[in-house]
Amino acid sequence: MLRFPLEAYRRSPVAQIVQIAVAYAGGAAFDALGIPASWLSGAVVAVILWGRLGLGVVMPRPLAEAAMLISGIVMGAGMTPQTLAAIGLYPASLAFLIAAVVATTLASSLVLMRGFGWRRDDAILATVPGALTAVMTIAAERRADVAGIGIVQSMRLLFLLIVLPFLVALAGEPGGARFGTGPEPISPLALGALLASGLVAGALFDRIGVAAALLLGATAASGVLFASGTIEGRLPDEVATLGFVLIGVFIAQRFNTLDLASLRKLLSAALAAFVVGMAVAASFALLAVAVAGAPPADALVAFAPGGLEAMIVLALVMGLDPLYVGVHHMVRFLGIGFSLPFVFPRRGAGSDADRERDA
Repeated sequence: MLRFPLEAYRRSPVAQIVQIAVAYAGGAAFDALGIPASWLSGAVVAVILWGRLGLGVVMPRPLAEAAMLISGIVMGAGMTPQTLAAIGLYPASLAFLIAAVVATTLASSLVLMRGFGWRRDDAILATVPGALTAVMTIAAERRADVAGIGIVQSMRLLFLLIVLPFLVALAGEPGGARFGTGPEPISPLALGALLASGLVAGALFDRIGVAAALLLGATAASGVLFASGTIEGRLPDEVATLGFVLIGVFIAQRFNTLDLASLRKLLSAALAAFVVGMAVAASFALLAVAVAGAPPADALVAFAPGGLEAMIVLALVMGLDPLYVGVHHMVRFLGIGFSLPFVFPRRGAGSDADRERDA
């Protein structure tokens, strides 16, 4: 009896091709059902289920970078001179965002501590809305519950990708996704110029230490070229869809290594923390709408406690302003990244005693 050579399959390029095909199928299914942000959220859900079958594989670095690059030029294509006018909304809106991050973390961590018996440090690290790499590094240094923190953080992102598009639809009627500045498709030469400029800008962003450097570098380069009129036209829908699907695969792959038994055990805690955190974030988003005049749908995604790349791409898929959303999530990401080392200073030999005290 022949046995399916699973490990050999996982190491082969075929596994990557099949996984992307699964992601496309998920996106197409969600699109046929009329689910908001279908190509992104459908790809995420399909690849997570594929991983649960034991067939998921990790994207190789070149493919992950291609996902960032393509998604970046798609996001930049949505920037026009009109979107730059939204910068006037930022100061007051960003002030509300900073308050929202603090309030969301405190409220969600209290849910985990009071409702589920989590230690203080574990609860705070599990509910900090973003900067996952910094969070997990600090968690490891402090001998925190790394697995539990990672699961709650990952589940929050999954909940957001499933729930947030519907909340955005209720908050307003966003326009169609903008993939350029005109009705005619851009030329292959212009597309090549976008990709090349995105690579250069991404390398520069990486050199100065910007988070998600290739994604944001490509976004900036594409945005400048489109907003200045250097490139006119629209990106082909096939290019935009490819970017969304690849980002969906990139997001979903983090769930392939999560233990199913642990997921079941922590599902209720993750869901409770998400509901409370999202309610608090939405409250501050409403303040930004009332005081700063931000559009309700844009503010909801800008204040959502989700991952930097996922939320910016989601804004584009929903036809929102990627510049407004992106600035907010970048400020949140950088603020958390710089603040966490001061909130959780490195500990020495007294770590275990301190953890017992925190309990």
